[in-house]
Amino acid sequence: MTVSEDSGDDHGHHLPAVEDWPKGFGEASWWPFITAIGASGIYVGAALTILSLGGLALAPIVGGGVFAVSVATFLAGLYGWTYHAFVKAFWDAEDHGNASLRWGMVLFLCTEVATFGAVFVYYFHIRIVSWPPADFEVISGPLVAGTVTLGSVEIPIISEIVLANTLILVLSSGTIHWAHSQLLKDNHRNFTLGLAATFMLGVVFLIGQSYEYYEFIVHEGFTLAAAQEALYASAFYGLTGLHGLHVSMGAVLIGILLLRALYGQYSSERHTSVSTVSMYWHFVDVVWIFLVVVLYLGAVI
Repeated sequence: MTVSEDSGDDHGHHLPAVEDWPKGFGEASWWPFITAIGASGIYVGAALTILSLGGLALAPIVGGGVFAVSVATFLAGLYGWTYHAFVKAFWDAEDHGNASLRWGMVLFLCTEVATFGAVFVYYFHIRIVSWPPADFEVISGPLVAGTVTLGSVEIPIISEIVLANTLILVLSSGTIHWAHSQLLKDNHRNFTLGLAATFMLGVVFLIGQSYEYYEFIVHEGFTLAAAQEALYASAFYGLTGLHGLHVSMGAVLIGILLLRALYGQYSSERHTSVSTVSMYWHFVDVVWIFLVVVLYLGAVI
């Protein structure tokens, strides 16, 4: 089906990237490559920014510019990829390949485990070889709100903002699961409400994390230049920043689901993108809980 043919159907939708690209390659698409280039550039931009703050003769605006362009490229690729993989298939009433897409998400999450695992290995190396690093003293106090004594053991209590963010993210897992379960019952009103609630909780979490960064950087002076060797800061901002990036991507995906839900594009028999995005969001939540236990509580034990 060509774009002109699709735009003339009963739905009147002008969908991007619905033709074969490049020509003659069937369902071949460049959208995954565009998305991958954008994702790679995000890491490059972050690395350039960190190196510039560490004394490299490079203006921080260079890294920031690369980061901003890469984020835009990544989101554009994600948008086109989502349309090509799901929206076009829905309007054309084509076979979604549900099992293949779900397994594709499982494989993608495996790569995400490896990505987070690499940064966690760096943090564990710090804990074994050089603990506590000099920059940890800058932030060791604000990391926790206090301790609770059980017998002869003192158990740290995470700070209020981290506790609130954790509860928000756990709650968002519940709302997206509820939304999906309502869709399976063909209750579109509750399905849409559940998606809207999940999206809002994700945005609130990102605002909370931004506020935490503001407090740590502005009020506590906890930056990559806070000490001669910013070992803990590198691990902290690397892990929490990487997770924040994934939450942002998840919020974009949920926003796309919400828009499509408002157009009535889902049903109990057609919900592959809902289930795959739900899998991704649950993964992000689990990573955050592990991150809080290891990076926040584990650092002060």
